[in-house]
Amino acid sequence: MIRIAAVVAALSVLAPIAAAETLKVPAGADAQERLQQALLDAKPGDVVEIGSGRFDLTDGLSLDVDRVTVRGAGPDKTILSFKGQLGAGEGLLVTSDDVVLRGFAVEDSRGDGIKSKGADRIVYKDIRVEWTGGPKETNGAYGVYPVSSSTILIDGVTVKGASDAGIYVGQSERIVVRNSFVSHNVAGIEIENSNHADVYGNTATQNTGGILVFDLPNLPRMNGGGVRVYGNKVFANDTPNFAPKGNIVATVPMGTGVLVMANDGVHVFDNDLSEHATANVIVMSYRERYDDPKYNPYPRHIVVSGNRHGRAGFAPGVEGGGFLTAAFGGAAPPVWWDGSGAIDALGLHVADPVPVLSLGLAPGAPTSSAKPAKVELNAPAAPRPAAVTLPAAMEAAAR
Repeated sequence: MIRIAAVVAALSVLAPIAAAETLKVPAGADAQERLQQALLDAKPGDVVEIGSGRFDLTDGLSLDVDRVTVRGAGPDKTILSFKGQLGAGEGLLVTSDDVVLRGFAVEDSRGDGIKSKGADRIVYKDIRVEWTGGPKETNGAYGVYPVSSSTILIDGVTVKGASDAGIYVGQSERIVVRNSFVSHNVAGIEIENSNHADVYGNTATQNTGGILVFDLPNLPRMNGGGVRVYGNKVFANDTPNFAPKGNIVATVPMGTGVLVMANDGVHVFDNDLSEHATANVIVMSYRERYDDPKYNPYPRHIVVSGNRHGRAGFAPGVEGGGFLTAAFGGAAPPVWWDGSGAIDALGLHVADPVPVLSLGLAPGAPTSSAKPAKVELNAPAAPRPAAVTLPAAMEAAAR
């Protein structure tokens, strides 16, 4: 009894645990200071509620507190405008875990729209990021940009105008990108150097390329794979490439539906693919010089099956594109492979009932050396990766 009483007495002098609060930030004057102060004042469990209206901001915002929800009134009602941004950074930077971002828009940031770095278990729900002046090289690179993270949900996001990728997930694992709309970006959706990702139920149209999955050398996280791209509508990705020169996506030809490069275990299935001037699906190796001994430049265990193909290959945006259309009777096949490596060794499998074009290229060879021919990519199909499952709390937060 004495011991219990002593413990109770000791606990009684501690400060009470604060209840979760809702920090409301209405539109109006001094929006920059009031919104950033709310993000600084937030404590774990709090909600930062941003009101309806346009918030004219002159600097980027940041959040580094765990378990905070940032909630607006809707992506067309709560608008964070960075048109007057003075610095070159992102609109919003998140560096904390268990964060939910939902129901607001970020417009015209000088850099990326929303970036989360090292932020595990983050939810992006009903977010819009847009550069309202249309596609321009000077637009920010990425719309929604989680990187170096684990357990990511991107659901119901719209991105327009990114000069690299609308939705980009890099060097991460356990990823779901679903029910989102991307248009007028260079790449609509990009999964880079990441593992265990599901990309489904999205619409990608009027980008340069619709959905890209690839690995690059000389990055902290390597050997991406275990990606399922399925149930998406990918059509008419016909925006001329406006990426700054030197960016890897600057090489993506206009009119590309799905591109898989130097990745392992990517399954592309049950998608609607059509109206791509170059190809509905491209599977290729990394073609630039590199000095990373751990890097594998080849696509491995790629499976393309059960997709519905519409028109493609009618005006390939590559060197010799006119030759390709002429050689194949007015349209190149809808699925391309660059031809590097051996089919069986790479485990490449295409089961769609459409022709496959091999460009006959070795890694690093110029396109002018191509010897195009129809081929069959008929290595045994690799097992499909398991579905990505997310914590129940994340799914609840996205309802």
